[in-house]
Amino acid sequence: MSAKDSKHTQLNVILYWHMHQPDYRDLRNGEYQQPWTYLHTIKDYVDMVAHLENNRSARAVVNFAPILLEQIEDYASQLENYLHHGKSLRDPLLAALIDPVLYLDTHRRLKLINSCLRANRQRLIERYPQFKTLADMALIAVKAPEKLAYYSEQYFIDLLVWYHLAWLGESVRRNDSRVKPLMNRACNYTIHDRHLLIELIHELISGVIARYRRLAESGRIELSLTPYAHPMMPLLMDLKCAEEAQPDIQLPLSPVYPGGAERCRWHMEQGLTVFKKHFGFAPAGCWPSEGGISGESIELVDDLGLNWLASGETVLRSSLDKSRLEQPPCIQDVYYYRDSRIACFFRDDGLSDLIGFKYSDWHADDAVANLVHHLETIARHCADRSAPVVSIIMDGENAWEHYPENGYYFLSALYEKLGSHKGLRLTTYSEYLKREQTSKARLERVVAGSWVYGNFSTWIGEKSKNRAWDMLVEAKKTYDKVVSAGTLDDERYRDATLQLATCESSDWFWWLGEYNSAEAVAMFDELFRLHLSNLYQLLEVESPDYLTRFFSVGTGSPAMGGAMRPGRQE
Repeated sequence: MSAKDSKHTQLNVILYWHMHQPDYRDLRNGEYQQPWTYLHTIKDYVDMVAHLENNRSARAVVNFAPILLEQIEDYASQLENYLHHGKSLRDPLLAALIDPVLYLDTHRRLKLINSCLRANRQRLIERYPQFKTLADMALIAVKAPEKLAYYSEQYFIDLLVWYHLAWLGESVRRNDSRVKPLMNRACNYTIHDRHLLIELIHELISGVIARYRRLAESGRIELSLTPYAHPMMPLLMDLKCAEEAQPDIQLPLSPVYPGGAERCRWHMEQGLTVFKKHFGFAPAGCWPSEGGISGESIELVDDLGLNWLASGETVLRSSLDKSRLEQPPCIQDVYYYRDSRIACFFRDDGLSDLIGFKYSDWHADDAVANLVHHLETIARHCADRSAPVVSIIMDGENAWEHYPENGYYFLSALYEKLGSHKGLRLTTYSEYLKREQTSKARLERVVAGSWVYGNFSTWIGEKSKNRAWDMLVEAKKTYDKVVSAGTLDDERYRDATLQLATCESSDWFWWLGEYNSAEAVAMFDELFRLHLSNLYQLLEVESPDYLTRFFSVGTGSPAMGGAMRPGRQE
């Protein structure tokens, strides 16, 4: 394709990476129940920003859930206080890495071993022979716990160090002079070695948000947000909206989530406040949690003054079937809902899922060449469109542990090829809207749904998911009653409102149900009940007895561990 021809067929391409973790803290004492926030920070968030820093032609949109920003800030504060003010760490795994005395009874030994086995076997464990040896010994102990008594304290120290070394980002492994000597040491790590590693982790966590901010300020990336605690807004607003995409879906006993529209506005406004605090400016766009939208939720985001939002391809296709357009519809167009001012972009499921589920087993150059070929084909088919745009939207953290070297070669080649291609223009949503004269295609109806299959089946409709909604509804009714009574002081009201927000996160519903693994379901069942119990405690109301018992059981073995799902239903 010549440069002359590319003027008329240049295709706008947007890489949109979504970063989010639910709140893993027990808000009563600040102790973390799971380590995923800091582990993904030192591996994925630092690697993703490094790739963007290293290629000046790279452009991307990066989304941070506000509750994730707060947790990253909290980890940075914890580590600062540990290193310089003699305070303890509130994450048990991170504390075990650095605490001189491990206090290892049989229960703690087994728990520590299980924690350090939670990593991709092929990419994060078997890559390092010493870590593989330690992990193999851990598996023996899991099967025969009576052998744990013969494992030395040094074994657990080495296992902890290797676990964290394996979770370091590839950019860190290649560029930080402290890492290679630690890896070459291989075993018998000292307290000094552990201190070096904890200092490195502190530097990575405390500096990562500022690195994204600098790129945004220089115009090289765009930053966006989700509602504060990542709730599924359309369902909070109207549980029955799930019937729009699935008329025969089984819904919870409760017909409605009380005060849901007000809660959605609170999540959006709180999210904007947190975003401005961390980045110093207001975002122009929004990735509604899980790309979940409805006509009502679009109007809310529009009312708050944002310029754009994004959702899933199947939502668009379902909505186009219900809308009469003046010109033939195209998946590569931008759309507007009725008379709203906010631009709506939609995910290309095929291309996004190739990155999420297929390319991890390909050679990086072949994978990028294949993706570019698909984009070139789309560009030819859209040659008569005035401003075609392809949105590749996907998880920015969970995919890379399935790639060699945390996706280092794939991402490097991706930015290089897309950034230099004459027929493709890497851009951001705000740049696109400023530069292009779009057609202003209007959707008369939006069929409520998410980026996953275009419906809400991942969060509602299954027995245990519906049970969780009913538990949440009862907790919200109790919250409303206590707040109306005026018995809470300002501090307790604030704490209860934040705890309620955590309970409203979409993540609990994602992980509940038979589709997921037994381990994941048990973990999130427990977390959900913990958060609900904490809410009742803050409200000074006795918790319902059912919160003492598990209510969901997982029996599945989903692709990628269940952390990601494809946009299209096979």
